[in-house]
Amino acid sequence: MIEHLSRTKDSLSSWSPPPASPTLAKDEVHLWRAYLDVAVQLLESLKHCLSRDELTRAERFHFEKDRNRFIAARGVLRKILSAYCMTEPNQLSFHHNMHGKPALDPQCDGGGLRFNLSHSDGVALYAITRGREVGIDIERIRTDLEFDRIAERFFSPQEVATLLALPPHTQKQAFFACWTRKEAYVKARGDGLSLPLDQFAVSVAPDDAAVLLHTKGDPQNLSHWSLKALALGPDYEAALAVEGDSGLLRCWQWAEE
Repeated sequence: MIEHLSRTKDSLSSWSPPPASPTLAKDEVHLWRAYLDVAVQLLESLKHCLSRDELTRAERFHFEKDRNRFIAARGVLRKILSAYCMTEPNQLSFHHNMHGKPALDPQCDGGGLRFNLSHSDGVALYAITRGREVGIDIERIRTDLEFDRIAERFFSPQEVATLLALPPHTQKQAFFACWTRKEAYVKARGDGLSLPLDQFAVSVAPDDAAVLLHTKGDPQNLSHWSLKALALGPDYEAALAVEGDSGLLRCWQWAEE
């Protein structure tokens, strides 16, 4: 599936099987979807792709489901990146910036590959670019959150006002739309918690185009980043943030051969 990375929300209900050796141009974003609740045999295969550090991190999860989903998410990431780098998944190595954003080590970066991943309730999204930063976030819409209090604590005053002005029956979805757009932007920048969520504003309404509206003290960022809302069905909100101008979005479903 190929779409222009416009500002409108795309319905990504159709995902194509990927090529064996994907080719990534600089004006493209490759978006991969994967399901993390996999069969035991596949989970063991993905586990063998992981580094010692990743296996240690996996063991820290108290619940087996969370541990297995972490293993699957990291194993699929290695499988995807290895197709671009033309190397074995377990040969890839990573480093992190000072705020924790992961990147491929220079010796196996696949010609400037950049990536980001997010998963929620068994569904994972992976975004791959070349030579420009990228961030992605997916959230399952939960009904047990006091979203208005969370918004008042973390969102900008402009976003809070917009959210509370919406019809009540749309506010919960709007909260998650806003949250994923903000998270994708923060993850693309790689600033982590050093960039407070109330220091910039994005569009809020789920059906509105995803747009970076303002950034405190750095107005040039408005033209430096592209936001994209991704429609994954009624139970999820997701968003993509890309450095630079918009380009082509290629959407693939990951599956073990």
